[in-house]
Amino acid sequence: MEINRQIKLFEKQAGKYAKRARKQTVDHKWRRKLLHSAEGNILEISVGAGTNFQYYPEDAEITAVDFSPTMIEQAKGVAAERNLKVDFMVENVEELDLPARSFDTVVSTLSMCSYPNPEKVLDKLGTLCKEEGQILLLEHGVSTNRLVSSFQHLMDPLVKNRIGCHVNRDMLKLLNDSTLEIKRVESSLFNSVHLVWARPLHA
Repeated sequence: MEINRQIKLFEKQAGKYAKRARKQTVDHKWRRKLLHSAEGNILEISVGAGTNFQYYPEDAEITAVDFSPTMIEQAKGVAAERNLKVDFMVENVEELDLPARSFDTVVSTLSMCSYPNPEKVLDKLGTLCKEEGQILLLEHGVSTNRLVSSFQHLMDPLVKNRIGCHVNRDMLKLLNDSTLEIKRVESSLFNSVHLVWARPLHA
């Protein structure tokens, strides 16, 4: 999907994301489990409306990136409510230019489904994370259940055009083919949702 059209899709959804950021929906149990170890200088890509902010330490230094200006405005409101120190950037994550090895913790939650080149983004996360740092991912993709995956393949064109998200990407293959060192994976919902603890490959 062309990037400007994708940005417009997410701009339209910013209000819904902001409401979800203040509610305890089903994904919050996964976010809480994954992000309790987030610390230090944190980079969160595709921050959306700031749903993860409630799980970061109050003294964390956070850099939050999203290509949607409206999402960023929503996330600023959430950060202010929680008195968090956040440096916001409106940028296309695939073209993100930040100093290498700058962050103790790098976070992506439910965003690899939307990038045109997710493998490029995964490799970028590895270069931005400090050698002794951690990369925390919560991502969804195609299920190992044949019935579920058949439905995902069927629905993918509609979901992509409506909300800019692919539901049938093979996330585990993308991760295993990346330049990240995968330390631990926990999967649920017919192996379609994955919590991933990783680090730069040569750390």
